[in-house]
Amino acid sequence: MNLEDFLSDTRSQLEERLLASFAAPRSERLRTAIHYSLLNGGKRLRPALVRAAALAAGNDTQDWLVPAMALEMVHVYSLVHDDLPAMDNDDLRRGKATNHKAFDEATAILAGDALQSEAFAILADDEHLTDRQARQMIAQLSRAAGANGMVGGQMIDLQSEQQKLTLEQLETLHTLKTGALIQAALRLGALCHSQADPALLQALDDYGHALGLAFQITDDILDVTASTLVLGKPSGSDLASDKATYVSLLGLDGARQQADEQGRLALAALARVGLDSQSLMGQLAEYVIQRDY
Repeated sequence: MNLEDFLSDTRSQLEERLLASFAAPRSERLRTAIHYSLLNGGKRLRPALVRAAALAAGNDTQDWLVPAMALEMVHVYSLVHDDLPAMDNDDLRRGKATNHKAFDEATAILAGDALQSEAFAILADDEHLTDRQARQMIAQLSRAAGANGMVGGQMIDLQSEQQKLTLEQLETLHTLKTGALIQAALRLGALCHSQADPALLQALDDYGHALGLAFQITDDILDVTASTLVLGKPSGSDLASDKATYVSLLGLDGARQQADEQGRLALAALARVGLDSQSLMGQLAEYVIQRDY
């Protein structure tokens, strides 16, 4: 399966299951708000990484699907909350009104809360996982999403507005805010195999670290070079907020060079376990760096 078909098939399987989620909540308004953001398209990169890592670990079953759903629920919850007035105060997400604009702030907060809790519930209930796998996955995802992961990165991001960060500080911020969930995606996929190879896990950690930075650098570049129509959210918002970005620190050409370097590091990590640039993981790295939205 080539990368385009792999991504399309992953999205199709994932979204069919996501559509069936939250089937009978007490509040239909809450369900509508949850599905508004959960089914609002997107690249579904993180679920694709879960599936690709499961394949790399030697599991070609459908065991990747529930961990991928859980990860995507956590990711979407973070987007809903990040868009709130108390955070980034954004009006657009993927070309549509953000959740709190389409509904209201209280509903958006509760939708995010429900997505987060459901993510761990479906992992705990997944009958395809052993108790040990479920515990490992829940621990991995909760740490990646928490104070020493995504949430911690968002806190640093908020505290860093209108401040001059060093390149090292910016890397730390995005390793937590963006990279932690990308690394978690790879761990979740590898853990679909009951005896995941430690060397593979380490290589995937290193690959994920580089890929997370490459993703963020590319985001910073697109904020400058792409239109609001293409991005699905306001372009130039980082510049308007006076946020430190890879472009503001390195310039456009320097940021592109840094993205390429992170791509090289990602491929080097894969090479240690016999995966080349033509493997699914290698193609995903190229996809992240070359994406135009």
